[in-house]
Amino acid sequence: MQNTTQRRTSKHRKQEPTAKSRFAMVAVATTAMTTAGAAGATAGATQDADKDIALASENTTILAQGEGANAEGAQGSSNPAAAEGNNAEAPQILEVPQAKPVSDLSQQLDSVLRFAKQRTEADLAARMPDFVKPAEGTFTSGFGPRWGSFHKGIDIANAVGTAIRAVHDGTVIDSGPASGFGNWIRIKHDDGTVTVYGHMATLDVKVGDRVTSGQKIAGMGALGFSTGSHLHFEVHPNGGDAIDPKPWLEERGITL
Repeated sequence: MQNTTQRRTSKHRKQEPTAKSRFAMVAVATTAMTTAGAAGATAGATQDADKDIALASENTTILAQGEGANAEGAQGSSNPAAAEGNNAEAPQILEVPQAKPVSDLSQQLDSVLRFAKQRTEADLAARMPDFVKPAEGTFTSGFGPRWGSFHKGIDIANAVGTAIRAVHDGTVIDSGPASGFGNWIRIKHDDGTVTVYGHMATLDVKVGDRVTSGQKIAGMGALGFSTGSHLHFEVHPNGGDAIDPKPWLEERGITL
C-alpha cells in the first residue's frame, strides 16, 4: 500500500525540464523568431518595392509631360524660354558682302607705280654724294690746245647709250641740238657754275627741269664733230670762261 501511495503522489509532482527538453524549446523559439523576422523583412521589402514602383511611375508621367511640352514648344509654343533655347541651337546664316568691281583700278595702279618710282628716285638721290663723275669710261682727251684749236673740256669714251649724269644739283638751261655738239645739255648749279655735256645720242631732261647729283640726264653718243662715242664735258665757273674740269673734279673727290 505504501508503494501505491507513493506512486500516486509522484504522479502529481511538478516535472523539472531536462536539458534535452530545454534545447528543444529554445530551437522552437528561435525558429519562430526567425520566421517572424523573415516575414517582417519580406513585408518591408514589398512595401519598399511598391514605393519604388510608384515613384518610377510618377517620374515617367512627369518626363512624358515634359517631352510633350518640349514638342509643343518646338512647334510654336508660347513658352519664350523654350523658343530661345531652340533658336540658340539653330545654325546661324551670316550675310557676306559681295565684292564690288573697282572701276578705276588701272588708274590706281598707275598712281601706285608713279609713287613708287618717285620714292625710289628720291631715295637714290638722297644717297648720292654732292658731286659725282659725269660718266664712266676711258679718259681720252684733256683740256687745252688740240689739233690747232683749243679744247675747252675733257672727253670720256664709252659705248653708245652709257649713262651721263649731272655732276651736281642744278637746273637745266639748255637741252637739244647745238653746233659742233650734235646735242648738248647745260646745267646751272646753285653757286652759278654752268656744266656742259655734249655729243649725246639721247636726252632725258628738258629746259627748266630740276636735277640732282647723280641723276641720269642723257645717253652717250657720237653726234656732231666726233670720232667715236664719248662725252665732252666742260666747267664754266659763274657762267664765265671754261676751266680745266679735271682739277675741278679732283677738288670735289672725283678722279678720272
